[in-house]
Amino acid sequence: MNTTPQQLAEVLRPVKHVLLDFDGPVCSVFAGLPAPEVARRLREGLLAAGEQAPAGAEDERDPLALLRLVSDARPDLVESTDAALAALETEAVRAARPTPGGESVLRAAIRSGRLVSVVSNNAGAAIGAYLTEHGLSEYVAGVFGRAPGDPSSMKPNPRLLLEAMEAAGTGLEYCIFIGDAARDVEAGEAAGVPTIGYANKPGKDVKLAAAGAVVVAYSMQVIADALT
Repeated sequence: MNTTPQQLAEVLRPVKHVLLDFDGPVCSVFAGLPAPEVARRLREGLLAAGEQAPAGAEDERDPLALLRLVSDARPDLVESTDAALAALETEAVRAARPTPGGESVLRAAIRSGRLVSVVSNNAGAAIGAYLTEHGLSEYVAGVFGRAPGDPSSMKPNPRLLLEAMEAAGTGLEYCIFIGDAARDVEAGEAAGVPTIGYANKPGKDVKLAAAGAVVVAYSMQVIADALT
């Protein structure tokens, strides 16, 4: 599964609008404040408010999955839980670890005359905070995080991708999505946009390819080089 620079360049040649996932391709959001700790704090917040966490939540280590559980079991609590998670994500990005080559992708896309939109299941406020702190806001045309209080907007739902393309006024044939999870590829397929899979962990290349990624890259810097 060795994608050559030529293959990447060929895929990117017609692209005018790069849709970029955040957690993974840009940074590791929970590198400093681990996801299990965020999930624990969310559960504690529910208990402090006199509410019980929904069934299955006690062992859930993924805060985004926990948000879905709350939405399914207690829709009356989803807005407050989402707001609490957004605050924790904003705290987490202060200690996030930048992905090698992630910033290079942003810079290379802009230098080559392309637009970049960040499309993520994370909260838009947290994404914006990270971009501002790292001096990257000028490279991003739009941020499309999950709709507040509506976890159904998260990928694999294509909604956020469609919103990003509509806001930029770009046609499907000029867009590419870059993501590191099968759900990203599924969202891209549902939106009609090809996806470059970023395999940042062992075994991800197989999962991304199986989901339908047009190519799989093992480095964001390789993608950046292909954009120039």
